[in-house]
Amino acid sequence: MKQRFNRVKKVNGELSLPGDKSISHRALIFSAMASGISSIENLSDGLDVNATLNCLKQLGTDISSSKNMTLVQGCGFNGFKKPDLSLNCHNSGTTARLLSGLLIAQKFNSILTGDDSLSKRPMRRIIEPLEIMGGKIQGSNNILPLVIHPSDDLKAIDYYLEIPSAQVKSAILIAGLHLDDETVVAEKLITRDHTERMLGLNMQTAENKVISKSSIKNYPQPNNYFVPGDISSASFLIVAALLTKGSELIIKNVSLNPTRTGIIQLLKKMGAKIHTISKKESCNESYGDLMVSSSQLKNVFIGEDIIPSIIDEIPILAIAGVFAEGRFEIRNCNELRIKESDRIKSICNNLNLAGLSVEEFEDGFSFEGKLKHKEIIYESYDDHRIAMAFTILSILNKKGGVVNNFECVNISNPGFLKQLDSVCEQV
Repeated sequence: MKQRFNRVKKVNGELSLPGDKSISHRALIFSAMASGISSIENLSDGLDVNATLNCLKQLGTDISSSKNMTLVQGCGFNGFKKPDLSLNCHNSGTTARLLSGLLIAQKFNSILTGDDSLSKRPMRRIIEPLEIMGGKIQGSNNILPLVIHPSDDLKAIDYYLEIPSAQVKSAILIAGLHLDDETVVAEKLITRDHTERMLGLNMQTAENKVISKSSIKNYPQPNNYFVPGDISSASFLIVAALLTKGSELIIKNVSLNPTRTGIIQLLKKMGAKIHTISKKESCNESYGDLMVSSSQLKNVFIGEDIIPSIIDEIPILAIAGVFAEGRFEIRNCNELRIKESDRIKSICNNLNLAGLSVEEFEDGFSFEGKLKHKEIIYESYDDHRIAMAFTILSILNKKGGVVNNFECVNISNPGFLKQLDSVCEQV
């Protein structure tokens, strides 16, 4: 589907967003693992989270939803049942990787599959540590489908995460929840810590490493979760408000987890007027209201340390860079090559269409120049974050723009168009 967008004059109003995708996955999984009933308020309505929900149902979890509340009757320790069919993760890498950590500890065979895109993404990084723990996983060429066999020899490990990945870290820690001895994961660069916070895991810093630990004593208990609004989804609207004159946008109850707010920190360094006007907490997760006002931005140096906390926001950060003063450059983000699309190439190709002078590197890209003020058809590459990023570029262009295969936004934010319409004033 081709979606056409007209230029927007300004962005004003208040907005509440569906629940954070990363927190939603974990709230569902931990509720399913617990023995008893858990409630989840404001669960993400994206297709990725729905993939996790359906896989957990196949494993015997009773899940029901009404309005903005989801009730989960957990299966308890060793209470999952063998699924009749393979577990289809569709496009969700989080589903595949987190469930791998859960499934290696079960007493039955299971098979994880995915769509064409997910089936091309590397799984060796998850297979290796889980096999070191004693997990039995088969996967041709280290991609989906993965066949997971029961193992009687699971053991706790100390694992150093050389490539930053919250998904891999979480899978190891989830597997460790089934063991008496303590499983330890160390990482040089801190990644998203939702798993640790929501489970109350022990975290510490030592020898310039962040260390997380889990054991059977941390096994999930029934809980009442409130899922804050998705900061990654919010970032598209934040940039739209920053770059349109006379704008003032309040985003309610959005996640303020410090491992996720790198995009806010970076935009502030660029000159963005973003203020936290309230702050709350639920299940060790911070959230609150943000006020965003139109701003003049300037491109700044982006250090390696912040990359893990902005990895999903780099597409929209690039759009902010188009309208900021000076040359934009980002490096050390090789991970973008293996997302739903090769996001480095996707961003560069679309920015070239927009008339910018773009240089692509193996680990990033840079660009400078002026935007062509004509209607451009951008490719989404069936990647939800690319589609939303170039939607924002389109509404900032005097001549608007078109995004091809726009429907892929449903992966994370099916309500994206309605959200835009509710706060955007057309020229």
